[in-house]
Amino acid sequence: MTDTPTAIVTGGGSGIGEALSMKLAHRGARVVVADIDEDAAQRVAATITGSGGRATASRVDVTREQDITRLVNETAAEYGHLDYQFNNAGIAIAGDARDLTLDQWRRVLAVDLYGVLYGTLAAYPIMASRGSGHIVNISSGAGLVPGPLIAPYCTAKHGVVGLSLSLRLEGADLGVKVSVVCPGWVRTKIFETAEMVNLPQERAYQTTGRIKMLEAERAARAIMDGVARNRALIAFPGYVRLAWRVTCLFPRLLDRTGRRRVQETRKYRTPHGDGWIPGVPSP
Repeated sequence: MTDTPTAIVTGGGSGIGEALSMKLAHRGARVVVADIDEDAAQRVAATITGSGGRATASRVDVTREQDITRLVNETAAEYGHLDYQFNNAGIAIAGDARDLTLDQWRRVLAVDLYGVLYGTLAAYPIMASRGSGHIVNISSGAGLVPGPLIAPYCTAKHGVVGLSLSLRLEGADLGVKVSVVCPGWVRTKIFETAEMVNLPQERAYQTTGRIKMLEAERAARAIMDGVARNRALIAFPGYVRLAWRVTCLFPRLLDRTGRRRVQETRKYRTPHGDGWIPGVPSP
């Protein structure tokens, strides 16, 4: 038994998850770096231990309930407690909704919504029985505002916000804290690994050219500061909070902006997925 805080970070092998793992270790926590890419998880854990921190790596597929439940139960049993559960793993598929298959929707929801749900439901009763713990679910700015051309991702992230804010009210009297994180554009591998359906990648993410991306380390710092303050909703940077307020107060304004972006992007849609020449709009 030890008083050292114990944290699990899913998707901890890269991006925000890696940066969170580093921050947690720097602040004295023992970190379980969980990722479907075991080599990446091992690399992050080795970096932490090499600098004097405490970390282990675990291969976890968050779409498999038994994987995440096993990890949470074994971690709590080995160390006597689980103090933080960061449900961070995520993927993205972008494209016109009429071009997306149900299987593509299921793949995004399996990771981005059900992966978060499995981690939450595994950690929640353990923390409630002990009367302490903090669940931190990583959503997105797309969980607060409409997300045309990333509808599956946006659907999942809205669900994560609803899950987290609802469970926060239930957990309060049990000593369990719940926070949801809604970051804007963060420089991570999701831009390299996202599947583009009948769209060139530069068009699917055309707004990133006008918005400076945050580095993962800075995002992790904002998240950890929000967790330390037990904030219900950790939304950053400022343009995310602004867009959320505009959506709530002046929805038609954001609707017009979103529709213009869709119309511009559709010029580059390749309906049959073949014969597309880069830079040349499809018929």
